[in-house]
Amino acid sequence: MSTADHPATTPGGRPDQPGFWRAPFSRQGFRELGYALTGLPVAVFGFCLVLPLFFTGLGLAITVIGLPVLALLLAVARGLGAAERARIRGLLGEELPAPPAVVVTREGFWGRITARLADPAGWKAVLYQVAIFPWAVLGFVLSTVLFTVGWSLALFPAYQWVFPRYTDWDGYRVADWTGSDGVHHVYEITSFWQIAGVSLVGLVLVVLTPQAVRGLNAVNRFAARALLSSTD
Repeated sequence: MSTADHPATTPGGRPDQPGFWRAPFSRQGFRELGYALTGLPVAVFGFCLVLPLFFTGLGLAITVIGLPVLALLLAVARGLGAAERARIRGLLGEELPAPPAVVVTREGFWGRITARLADPAGWKAVLYQVAIFPWAVLGFVLSTVLFTVGWSLALFPAYQWVFPRYTDWDGYRVADWTGSDGVHHVYEITSFWQIAGVSLVGLVLVVLTPQAVRGLNAVNRFAARALLSSTD
């Protein structure tokens, strides 16, 4: 695979972040955004897979059936952890070493089950799937709002002509209300300076969005290093 398929890295092995002004248009900036946006469906899938297995295994723990279910939970969580490390490697450019393999000390079916149940990496992977879910929702919402609002405002001069041409508005209508005194109030963005001000606000958001997304993703990086990676 060519080096162009992965972001450039610093000597410490972390992705080489673009400059402040280049970040909104850089490949690494879009990789960070892609990680935040895809984080929601991935987190929903993991959460909906792990939680039923956990409560099913816990509810059946008084019987022998519950132990294999819990062992399956830990195996699934390890697999989800491996997929998340691959996603971090592909989109964020950070290599996270895999935790040690499960050590089976007893032969037979129950030996493998007990080895799974005593696997700390598996339990940490379960914790990751549960803990990261609300953060994935927050990251998706904030990233989507900042990106769409920022570019919509920044490009406002390019499409502001649509409102007076195809509607009965003189410009984009921000407010429209009738006061208690019966006076009708309308506020529309029509002047050059108003349009330029809207675009300027959008440009500020466009520049700040990669920094905000990177900060949101930093929490995912920290959680993945702590719960999905080898600490050796």
